[in-house]
Order: sequence, then C-alpha cells, then structure tokens
Amino acid sequence: MSGSEVNIIYNGHIKMPYNWSVGETGSRFFAELRDNQKIWGTRCPDCGTVFLPPRKNCPVCMVQIKEWVEIEPKGTLETYTAVSYDSPVMPKVEGPLIYGIVKLDGADTGLVHLLGEINPDDIRIGMRVEAVFKPETSGNILDIAYFKPSR
Repeated sequence: MSGSEVNIIYNGHIKMPYNWSVGETGSRFFAELRDNQKIWGTRCPDCGTVFLPPRKNCPVCMVQIKEWVEIEPKGTLETYTAVSYDSPVMPKVEGPLIYGIVKLDGADTGLVHLLGEINPDDIRIGMRVEAVFKPETSGNILDIAYFKPSR
C-alpha cells in the first residue's frame, strides 16, 4: 500500500433470525421441561453414562442411546463464573449474571445454567442447588429459570 491508499475496515453486526430443529432427542427433553417441569437425560446402553443434556449417541462407545431416565432437579455445583457486563445474547437479570455447571443427582455430566437467589460471595463449589422452573414455560432450556441453593 502506498502512502496515499487508505485501508478502511468496517466492523459490521448483522442480526439474522433463524429457526433450527432440536431433533428427536432435544424435542423430548424440551417438551418434558415445558409440559411437566421434569428433567430427563439419556443413558448409554454400553458404559451406563447418563447424559444431561441428553445425547442421541454416546461419544465414548459410539452407540445409539434409546433409554431415557428422569433426573432429580437437585444437584451439586461443579464450577461457576460471574459476568458483570450486558450482552444481547445473555438473559437480563439484576446484578451479575452467574453461570454454573451443575451435576444433577442421577446424571454423570454437568448442565450449564444460571444461578439465582444467591449472593455471589456465598457461592461455593460443591454446594447443593435445585432447579427453579418458570411459572409459564415455552419449551426451551430457560424453562428452568435458574438453580438456587438447596435448603
């Protein structure tokens, strides 16, 4: 580039709405959240791992999973992080947005979700938490409003 050329860079932000299918496994999982406020996972027939969120195929054994198991709405906080800035892709909450990985009783894998009804200074890895469902559900992961400390 010579001294007279100008390199102009425009940082664009395109918002494009879209629909996508959650498939057979996701459809059942979200329907159970919406209709029954129940959390379900899938169990591998070979290794016995219970996946939450549910999986159609075991990533270890490479076999199809057909067995569904109901998962308790209580579990253990494995780790967490607090976000103190707003972003259009994050739910709106008062105070810092706190994400955690929760291993629910009966599941072998963790579920990433929001934590609520807790002061960030009181959060501890290993603490017991329980799901809080929204009163009106719509068939997505945010039908679980957040996980709060178990009493």
